Amino acid sequence: MRDRAVDPRVSILKDISPLLTSVLDTDSVLEMIIESVTRLMEAKASSLLLVNKSRNKLYFQIATGEAKEEVKKFEIDMGQGIAGHVALTGKPLLVPDVSKDARWDKTISEATGFETRSIACVPIKSGRDVMGVIQIIDREDGQPIHEADMEILSHFSELASVAMERARNYKDIVNENISLKKELESRYEIIGVSKAIETVISDAVKVANSKTTTLITGESGTGKELVARLVHKIGPRRKRKLMVVNCAAFTDTLLESELFGHEKGSFTGAISRKTGVLEVADGGTLFLDEVAEMSPSMQVKLLRVIQEGTFNRVGSASPMQVDIRAIAATNKNLFEEVQNGGFREDLYYRLNVVHIHIPSLRERRDDILVLAQHFLDKYKYIRGPSNLSFSPNTIEVLQNYHWPGNVRELENAVERAVVMGGGGHIEPEDLPFSVVPSGDTAQELLGCTLKEALDSFKRDFLQRNLDHQGSSVKETAKVLGIQRTYLSRLISKYALTTRRSR
Repeated sequence: MRDRAVDPRVSILKDISPLLTSVLDTDSVLEMIIESVTRLMEAKASSLLLVNKSRNKLYFQIATGEAKEEVKKFEIDMGQGIAGHVALTGKPLLVPDVSKDARWDKTISEATGFETRSIACVPIKSGRDVMGVIQIIDREDGQPIHEADMEILSHFSELASVAMERARNYKDIVNENISLKKELESRYEIIGVSKAIETVISDAVKVANSKTTTLITGESGTGKELVARLVHKIGPRRKRKLMVVNCAAFTDTLLESELFGHEKGSFTGAISRKTGVLEVADGGTLFLDEVAEMSPSMQVKLLRVIQEGTFNRVGSASPMQVDIRAIAATNKNLFEEVQNGGFREDLYYRLNVVHIHIPSLRERRDDILVLAQHFLDKYKYIRGPSNLSFSPNTIEVLQNYHWPGNVRELENAVERAVVMGGGGHIEPEDLPFSVVPSGDTAQELLGCTLKEALDSFKRDFLQRNLDHQGSSVKETAKVLGIQRTYLSRLISKYALTTRRSR
């Protein structure tokens, strides 16, 4: 038994299929498909109609033939005419003589003056979902469209379906990436209206276009990482990696491996080669948070990287070259650390080429309510009613609290209030106990660990004494019966306010 003869047009179709599906621009792909349909089928006219589900209509995305521009002005109801019937049923349809078919709608044909005799129409489907239809009208040689033509037309329909599915998936990915990017940008957005924060942003912008090593200082929770991200994001290295390393989170050995990487077998547990953060950040930015916690031996190795741009993987004798922009941050007074022998002087001066200091939140009270509202908008849609707002009493509490934990503490307080609040307004009692003033200190500290209670008492006790002594560290230390240097460390630890820090 002889095999059925293969339509030569199928071979041509197979040849152009990879080209059609390789083009990412969907409009271009669909135009190529219709142009190929018209050429291979030797059709007088052809068109591709897409379904608009919200309006229950089909519109002409692409049209060929003498009346193509006029045809594009029309829309078809689902079920109207041959194309509408195919879109509604999801089944292909061949009509050799439209004058003998009750489903034929001659509205467009009469309006454009384009005489139609036969039509072949196939659906473009994704599963059971009809996305559109492809139709051809008549043959150039005057012959009617045959059943054999339907197989070719169905192949083109499948190509169109693949192209549209790829476009839909690509659009979903693009939208998801845009959404994620916006979410990340909002997460790392610097919020504030005060002169102090405007100065910080201005300094960050000035330094962004250079490779200058930058030191960012400020109390815990003020947003040092946000400033580092801003410098990277608006600088020439923004298309490369920003790598963040918290120096306090690693032991000396682990920090070295994290930064420089290691060779297989270089130490117990090194079962394979590891690429370090420095290699990943090559051409980009390295942000070293809590740099004051780095050991003296690691400080020496970091100094070499900053000065020479070279380092060695742990367990390797071969130096590697990198091009990085270093940004360091600390909540300590690095100059005092140098004076006390806790930090290398040469590294300090290499890091402190440009110094950006972020004031505490109590030094920029104009930002408190702006930040509080920002965090409320961030959390209320996730865990609370959309019309949630701060009561006047709560606003007063937020403005008057000294925020030792700065912006981070404020965000945590607002998030807790959204979760714990039961009405349309956030009341003072919805805030953490430490934020709300109370005459009963013991009652206020219920639910705290002993360490948290002691820290809270010490912070308040020391601040009150400093205020009473006019912020004089010497006089306050004398009254308290402690060494001045010890009081200075406590002031730094608890982020207390003195005249010098105001």
